[in-house]
Amino acid sequence: MGDVAYINGTFCELSQARVSVEDRGFQFADSVYEGITTYRREPFLLTEHLRRLRNSARAIHLPIPLSDERITELVREGVRRSGYDEVHIYMQLTRGAASRSHPFPAGAEPTVVMTFKAAIRVPADVRAQGVSVMSRPDNRWGSCNVKSVMLLPNVLAKQEALDRGAYDALFVGPDQVVYEASSSNVFLVRAGEVWTPQRSDKILPGITCDYIVESLPRLGILGGGRLVYLDDLLAADEVFLAGTTTETLGVVSIDGKMIGDGQVGPVTRRLYEELFASLTR
Repeated sequence: MGDVAYINGTFCELSQARVSVEDRGFQFADSVYEGITTYRREPFLLTEHLRRLRNSARAIHLPIPLSDERITELVREGVRRSGYDEVHIYMQLTRGAASRSHPFPAGAEPTVVMTFKAAIRVPADVRAQGVSVMSRPDNRWGSCNVKSVMLLPNVLAKQEALDRGAYDALFVGPDQVVYEASSSNVFLVRAGEVWTPQRSDKILPGITCDYIVESLPRLGILGGGRLVYLDDLLAADEVFLAGTTTETLGVVSIDGKMIGDGQVGPVTRRLYEELFASLTR
């Protein structure tokens, strides 16, 4: 069938999908979302994504009108209908359509949207060569742990990075504490240990990030979450980004400064091979 959408109980072609101009997701970013990818047409870490969706919705007092079991059924149906070998699944939940007024509208029915498109992987040559990133002051809202659709600062940071010849931007606080990239978590490798910025309200709890951290003991690697400064990244042996569509992607320079030997490092390559490459075979 191709690109597919689901809106409030109905599947349709994506080109036919519509929501109201008075939907609060459009007018107020009163909405949360999730992005999920498949491997061998199986949604990866779906339970964990749905848990984060509920946590985000709970944080903004937004009821989810479907059970996890029903959402899972709809996800599998959407994957089947799309017909793609591998699928990127996007879910968005809004507070619904109502006359534009700031308070939560009484009686509004939440809008549930899902889209199903062909998954796009990072090209093999980009993964092998690694990417450059830049740092920028963090100007996002104070609850980045909520997966809100209020992403304008992220969009502007990503575009600024692309305009300056970088792949992505890292959000850095005024004390030089590093939080995350525009749509990925960040990791550093130093003396064989793997570390990522510790959880806070400035960092989205990444599903792929958690998957990597939880896999470290099995792989015999020390690491976890800790406070990370920009200087820590610049002095690291390796740096990499991690996310649902990114998987693991080596960073070879930050703000024009080479990381390690300027090549994608052995730990980054190992994590990709151990945790992701086998899923695509």
